[in-house]
Amino acid sequence: MDYSSVLDNKNILITGGTGSFGHQMIIELMKYNPKLIRIFSRDEDKQHNLKQEFLEYPILDKIQFVIGDVRDYDRMYSVTKDVDVVFHAAALKQVPSVEAHPYEAVKTNIVGAYNVVTAAVARKVNKVIAVSTDKAVKPVNAMGMTKALQEKLILSDEITKDKTTFCCVRYGNVLGSRGSVIPLWDKRLEKNKPLPITHPDMTRFVLTLSQAIDLVFYSLKNGKGGEIFVKKAPATKMINLARAYAELKTGKKNYPLEYIGIRAGEKIDEVLVSEEEMRRVSEKKDHFVIKRESLIDKNYLKKSTKLVEYGSGTIPPLNTEDLKLLMKKLKWVL
Repeated sequence: MDYSSVLDNKNILITGGTGSFGHQMIIELMKYNPKLIRIFSRDEDKQHNLKQEFLEYPILDKIQFVIGDVRDYDRMYSVTKDVDVVFHAAALKQVPSVEAHPYEAVKTNIVGAYNVVTAAVARKVNKVIAVSTDKAVKPVNAMGMTKALQEKLILSDEITKDKTTFCCVRYGNVLGSRGSVIPLWDKRLEKNKPLPITHPDMTRFVLTLSQAIDLVFYSLKNGKGGEIFVKKAPATKMINLARAYAELKTGKKNYPLEYIGIRAGEKIDEVLVSEEEMRRVSEKKDHFVIKRESLIDKNYLKKSTKLVEYGSGTIPPLNTEDLKLLMKKLKWVL
């Protein structure tokens, strides 16, 4: 799909822009003609490395690197000057570290989101697209709880939003991102050590960064305000993912695995759309649109109360051969 109408000649702000999302966003934006890409993060080392990576690309002339933190409203107000579109990706999202330091996630994922909303409204930004996670659905860990509240803040009518449109996108594990298991597995394979798996029955959704960015662009183009866009994604047992990856990397079938147990805050299965949300979903070919929840919705009366959630344990999983084909397509293994 062509997104030129919503990206060309636009000033774009990416919060948390030095992570995997921001890196891929720059690559995807090369297909278009934005006026400015403002990379906003608190990590100057990652900003320097990102700048060096794109040193010889013409798009570097359009990239502005800004140090700051979404926790700081004054800085958010400053960085949203003349911005047309905000992609809000800044978050604390490592489940174990957030379990250990939950209030830090409150400050970044909740207070930070509030600062993004209020600054965007004050600056009359056209659209804000916030990145959420499957862990925000029926959350059991602190990270998911704070991201669930972030969704509520982004989509609430508490603040008079005037001309600014707010939407969320929600997706599961992004293959190969900095927070994924793949970099850890690579280190283990280099040392010929068994691949760690938390539990043999654990399932997860799998998505590529390009697919995640496409969902963000789609919501930017089609969002009217108040929706959560959810990409339909394949799911797999983590044990199948490990076996497929190890076989492609080493040529060995049945590479040894090591079951290490479930970490604090982890689920066996993840959910992208809950049973309750299914009552207010508009289903498309490759995604769902969760409509804003009203105080009383008589449409609920017309729908079954026995709807099935869209979870990684409720859809047919990819097998090892499927995963190997996917990894080859992504050129993880040549």
